[in-house]
Amino acid sequence: MARHTAFRGTILALLAATGLVSTAAQSQTSHRPGAATARVIVNTREGPVRGEMRNGVLTFLGIPYAAPPVGALRWRPPAPARRHGLIDATHPANSCPQSNTLGVFAGPTSITEDCLYLNIYTTGVGAAGGRLKPVIFWIHGGGNFDGSGNDYDGSRLAKGGPNGVSAVVVTLNYRLGLLGFNAHPALRKAGEPFANYGILDQQAALRWLKANVARFGGDPNRIAVGGQSGGSVDTHAHVVSPLSAGLINRAIFMSAPNAFFIPLQTAEARAQAFAVAAGCPGTAAFAAQCLRQLSVPRILQLQGTLRENGPFIDNTNVILDGTIVPMQPAAAYAAGKFNQVPVLGGTTSDELTFAKSFELYNTPRAEREKAVVPGKVMGFMSNDQYVASINGRFGPKADKVLAEYPASKYGDDAGMASFRVTNDPIQCTATLSVMKILAARVPAYVYIFTYPDAPYPYPKMPGFRALAAHTIDIQFLFTGYHGGQLGVNLDQLTGMPRGLNAGEEKLSDQLIGFWTRFVDSGNPNAPGSAVWPVAKPNSVTILQQDVPLATWTEAQARQRYHCDFWESL
Repeated sequence: MARHTAFRGTILALLAATGLVSTAAQSQTSHRPGAATARVIVNTREGPVRGEMRNGVLTFLGIPYAAPPVGALRWRPPAPARRHGLIDATHPANSCPQSNTLGVFAGPTSITEDCLYLNIYTTGVGAAGGRLKPVIFWIHGGGNFDGSGNDYDGSRLAKGGPNGVSAVVVTLNYRLGLLGFNAHPALRKAGEPFANYGILDQQAALRWLKANVARFGGDPNRIAVGGQSGGSVDTHAHVVSPLSAGLINRAIFMSAPNAFFIPLQTAEARAQAFAVAAGCPGTAAFAAQCLRQLSVPRILQLQGTLRENGPFIDNTNVILDGTIVPMQPAAAYAAGKFNQVPVLGGTTSDELTFAKSFELYNTPRAEREKAVVPGKVMGFMSNDQYVASINGRFGPKADKVLAEYPASKYGDDAGMASFRVTNDPIQCTATLSVMKILAARVPAYVYIFTYPDAPYPYPKMPGFRALAAHTIDIQFLFTGYHGGQLGVNLDQLTGMPRGLNAGEEKLSDQLIGFWTRFVDSGNPNAPGSAVWPVAKPNSVTILQQDVPLATWTEAQARQRYHCDFWESL
């Protein structure tokens, strides 16, 4: 249970001109039985890739953006992608090594280190109306230990919806867990950045895009970096990293508008403990050689299990190494020492039901069903258990918390009261405070996703609803997102599979419009319309993503999430 609590803490914490494109692309027609797709070849700097057009979107899957990080290249900065012949880019490439620690949200289990590939979705390789399209560089979530860019279908986002802007959408796979974030001093080589190998992979992909994205219709000078959860933490890393300067010009923080990086000393101690556990202690030369000879299954065995991470990694993994990532985000933003680009960020209203889903999912069914309080939305706790838990957490201040959050306020649903005590402060700190700091320096747009009824990939469990959970909003931007290959989107009430209904489709269109206009111009609003006002340091208007769409004043949000109370406490 301690590891589940740690995971909840993570969520808190936590170019070329048109002429070049026209000579670079060639069209073919597929002759596969039953197929009515057009094949298109684009000549990248490294060699030709062949994608296919389906439903108005041209997809190129599994393009190598760096050399495979294997052998002597394990725990080294990524080397440039090699020259290659024609690649059939009609199917995704390998996901990066991981186990299924996040259950239905994990990517496919993989032990293949040859995984540095990206996927491109575009409405066409030429310029649209004589103008190259903005680029969305999307970093998948999964705490930097799970997940895959292959799980994100960028087709609908690339089209821009009925009121947005067509864009080039890029997803990628990058090194995860102990293979992607390892600060063992023996791996450090003079003159090279180290520790944050997953971030270095992403920067290599950004450099690849600067050189090649115009050939796919994208503008290399308008690349927005964004991500959800762990991908949002990585986005903060790019915003503060001097190595990302000139590679990005917008940033999107989805369900992690705040982030905290692991101090280097802490990361080094964990890495050394990992080496000892792996049988690789001793001199630097021996440790480095021994670690690079470990099998991937052995590394994953030490990294964690199907239910929890081991002691050698953190849930977000990004390390304050001093070179790639020189400062904590909040400090960098307050001091103005970051890549000053327009930002868009927010959270879901019920972030931590995701962590509760994971906890209940991994609780034996008989034990789970025995504990259910019938007829409650969060029926996993009795009133006596609630009072005991608040007393245990808050000590002498418990009476104040119980007075502010009585179970009677939530229909005598003690589980709901307990959940709100844990969840509400996120909105006050992560959503409002950090975005207000940024608003003093750059254009900033703040949202909270409050729609409680969207489909959800975890199985329906008695006495529990996810509401507006962490990750549940991704499907409104990326077509049919359901986590990894084991996820199936289910109606929260019936437990039966379904896609978005008509009202949800409209919300999806609205959000895609906001996102693509933001990456296009730095302003999510349509010309002549200010539905979503820019945040000011002393006054934030929040876009309430719901059916129907609305806005909140900062005062309304603070009242809903009891911010005055939490600040006084």
